[in-house]
Amino acid sequence: MWDVLRAFYSRATQVGWEEVEVSGAEAGTAQKRGVRMVVGVTSPQTCLVLSGRLRALREAGFEVTVVSSPGELLQRTVEADGVDACSIPMRRGIAPVADLGAFLGILWFLLRRRPRIVEFSTPKAGLLGSVAACCLCIPQRVYMLRGLKLESASGWKRRVLVGAERMAARCAHVVLCNSESLRQEALALGVAPARKLVVLGDGSSNGVDMERFRPEGASAMRARLDLPDGEPVLGFVGRLTGDKGIPELLDAFDLVLERYPRCWLLLVGWFDAAEDELSQELQARVADHPRIRHTGFVADTAGYYRVMDVLLLPTHREGFPNVALEASATGIPVITTEATGARDAVLAEVTGLLVPPGYPEALAEAAVGLLGDEAKRKRMGTAARAWVGERYSQERVLRLTTEFYRRRVFGQAGV
Repeated sequence: MWDVLRAFYSRATQVGWEEVEVSGAEAGTAQKRGVRMVVGVTSPQTCLVLSGRLRALREAGFEVTVVSSPGELLQRTVEADGVDACSIPMRRGIAPVADLGAFLGILWFLLRRRPRIVEFSTPKAGLLGSVAACCLCIPQRVYMLRGLKLESASGWKRRVLVGAERMAARCAHVVLCNSESLRQEALALGVAPARKLVVLGDGSSNGVDMERFRPEGASAMRARLDLPDGEPVLGFVGRLTGDKGIPELLDAFDLVLERYPRCWLLLVGWFDAAEDELSQELQARVADHPRIRHTGFVADTAGYYRVMDVLLLPTHREGFPNVALEASATGIPVITTEATGARDAVLAEVTGLLVPPGYPEALAEAAVGLLGDEAKRKRMGTAARAWVGERYSQERVLRLTTEFYRRRVFGQAGV
């Protein structure tokens, strides 16, 4: 039977079975034997928020294997954190034949690996992995809710996504939510009962490295980006997509230029070919705008925050935005929206400002207000770094994470 499933998987994904496994040991980063744990995500892009977290789990006594679609970021994470990986092609959109192939691939891998605990997240891997782990009666099953894609969907697609979230949650023993507002939204949508929905500490899955994201001089980066000294810079970090609010950001920036014609917009991120990808017209608008600097994908974003006066994140939905924490740790105020997840990342009027999602006028007004008040910007930036350091330092977040998983497996944190 398994030979038949293996053949179907290879045919459905057009990838030979022997070609999909990657080992951290082969990269010279072999991990010690411990409790077997599988962490699954759909896209290698998500590995950007796993780095550090995987190492902490390994050092806490887990023999970690990452399951993801193949990609350079997956391999980079394997080498950096000293874990193993199995690459199984998964599509982010709905693709029944490919999805069945991916499900069988995960099922076969879990059957051979026999982990004691699994954590699957992101919509596709979360559904396929959680169902596969449930079918095999994996002893500890965690579904990590990093956000709700369904919030920006409508019609039949929204119904499908709601059903998928509920199925993934039903197959898990616990649903680990990235933020308190995400937990509340999941409860309201009936994704899972309250007893299953858990937030560790104040939220966030990885925290922020306070030393790496620290305020310091930015003259070298300004010169590299050809941004003249003394001219204000509004910044954005992340995927350039519709759900991230890029269309509104561009409209808001044009309104800001009416008040501050020497202002710049720094976009640190890439045009993601997702379901909410930007139109060619909007991409051209970014490329041709005389006051926009667009970097494309950047692996290490720390130096770019130091160029910014304010971070803008006009997102429609989040789990808990890491970029807001990184900007705050760098000592700059954040303007984001009242959307799920995003509103947890700012103390309104203390570390930044909140505006309604989808309103470029409100975004522009908030940005103009902060650009015109340097004292307020500095006050907010100082408060932001202190707040993040107290609640969202990587040390604290990862300690809570490893304690949570050790309790799940051993029954107590210190064993």
